[in-house]
Amino acid sequence: MYQVKHIDLALKDYKETWNYQQDIQNQLIKAKTEDSTSAGMPTLIFVEHPHVYTLGKSGKENNLLINPGFLATIGASYYKIDRGGDITYHGPGQLVGYPVFDLDILGIGIKIYVEKLEESIIQTLLEFGIHASRLGGATGVWIDTESAKQARKICAIGVKVSRGITMHGFALNVSTNLQYFNYINPCGFTDRGVTSMEKETGYKPEMNQVKQVLIRKISGIFGVDIK
Repeated sequence: MYQVKHIDLALKDYKETWNYQQDIQNQLIKAKTEDSTSAGMPTLIFVEHPHVYTLGKSGKENNLLINPGFLATIGASYYKIDRGGDITYHGPGQLVGYPVFDLDILGIGIKIYVEKLEESIIQTLLEFGIHASRLGGATGVWIDTESAKQARKICAIGVKVSRGITMHGFALNVSTNLQYFNYINPCGFTDRGVTSMEKETGYKPEMNQVKQVLIRKISGIFGVDIK
């Protein structure tokens, strides 16, 4: 079975974590393309970030609705990054996952990879009594997709793949301060809201419990051994 190392970085700066992901990805690419003995190992990173907005390579800068000066007043930073998707927010109370996997070894393409990430989140939420699903034409995991007016995103997904090796990943709102989403058009949408597990359930889920359930779901859905 495909062995995956799990690392929990707790609360860590976005740029430092981005660099960390890239180092692991580069090691795996090197081992794969140069027949080297690189020590890189497929890794699932869990982290929470201080307040930060990130804009994907296909995103539009005007989806950030505030200026750099205001960013400082709310204690947030801003990065243009190399994943797919538009703008999103990361902050405390949000479980961010960065799988650095080899899709060739897993035998899947990018589309199936994203679908498996979505399914892992959907099944995790179900264990907390939250019924979520996909929304046509919109990556990620959503609540109340039957109604365009009521549909709201609970998990954003944006990935990058180089030589079959993934990076970036998903951001699940557990007990996130949703106020910070008011300063952007989340994922480029102007007509759909965001939500969190806390908002949907009426209580604050224990983060470690969410992590353990999600590890189990990713392990089962991807058929990997996470340790």
